[in-house]
Amino acid sequence: MIYYIDEVPSLKGVRVLLRLDLNVPIVDGKVADPYRMERSLQTIDFLRAKEAKVIIIAHCEGKESSSLLPMHDYLNGFLPVDFCGDFFTPEAIEKLLKLEDKGVLMFENLRINPGEKENDPDFAKKLSQMADIFVNDAFSVCHRKHASIVGVPEFLPSYGGLLMRQEIENLSKVFSPVHPFVFILGGAKFETKMPLIKKYLEKADAVFVGGALATDIYKAKGFEVGKSLISEGDFGISEMLKNPKLIFPADVTVTKDDGSVSFKKQNEIAPDETVADAGTETITQLKNILDGSKTVVWNGPLGNYENGFADKTEQLAELIVTSGAESIVGGGDTLASIKKLGLEEKFSFISTGGGAMLDFLVNETLPGLKALEVESL
Repeated sequence: MIYYIDEVPSLKGVRVLLRLDLNVPIVDGKVADPYRMERSLQTIDFLRAKEAKVIIIAHCEGKESSSLLPMHDYLNGFLPVDFCGDFFTPEAIEKLLKLEDKGVLMFENLRINPGEKENDPDFAKKLSQMADIFVNDAFSVCHRKHASIVGVPEFLPSYGGLLMRQEIENLSKVFSPVHPFVFILGGAKFETKMPLIKKYLEKADAVFVGGALATDIYKAKGFEVGKSLISEGDFGISEMLKNPKLIFPADVTVTKDDGSVSFKKQNEIAPDETVADAGTETITQLKNILDGSKTVVWNGPLGNYENGFADKTEQLAELIVTSGAESIVGGGDTLASIKKLGLEEKFSFISTGGGAMLDFLVNETLPGLKALEVESL
């Protein structure tokens, strides 16, 4: 089982290696969306209240920044955080030795060292030598077999953080949900979503597949999909279509190269058109599916969110909230739509994980969680 950091009797003076996920959007050198970072503050605050010495390790890999300095600057607005630009140098050792109880020291991007992604045991061991215990509060990267996720726990007593507990407890509700249970999946990459669809066609009362995933279904049904994004391969979609629980958009929003936008039914898409979003009939379709539901899980947008096709995704967010169902959601664009509407408090649980959430819902565990499991304290 996994033990959590608040189960440790005393942390005063204990050096805690805290793995966070601070991989957030950066615009003009500043944190643009602090949601994931704010969710991490509870564990940092807890450790400081217990007078631990907090050593933060994290990664970032966005187009905007390869450094954690913007994240450091943001955290520094809440509490004093020192920063170290490299690992295992004389400067780093000095900062570690000078770290006081309640002190917080953040290290630079883990992925500047190739040993992180390679899960190099030497790199993991060196990281572990900086602390007395390890706390993983980065659920959103627990599907990665990286040194700071699965390597470090081999060398240190290891615990889950407070956010980690929330993720596991809330997502685990999906394994024995209150029915009627509706699963809504959007986005792209059918090949990665197929295990999820198959599993929840058995568990849920309805599985709605939208976004770019829906064009793969249209194609399998023999409909024209024009210039739309599709996945390469069959993935057994034709067999899944026999299941009456599988539901897909009744209509779609399409665009042309001349910039025109229109709504088309499944069988009306022209060769020169691109599916960009769900249509108006689909929103009515979703409302009917959600009416009376008791549990709703949603991951992924209904349209090409990054290119401005957001309104149907936002309408879905509002439908889920008004349904009154237990609502568990995740995914970057999904969260963006919720935040834009100011509905964060209206959902039962918002996961910080995208890929990790989906992998957990399929496999009911993750490599990073297995690494934390012990028989007893």
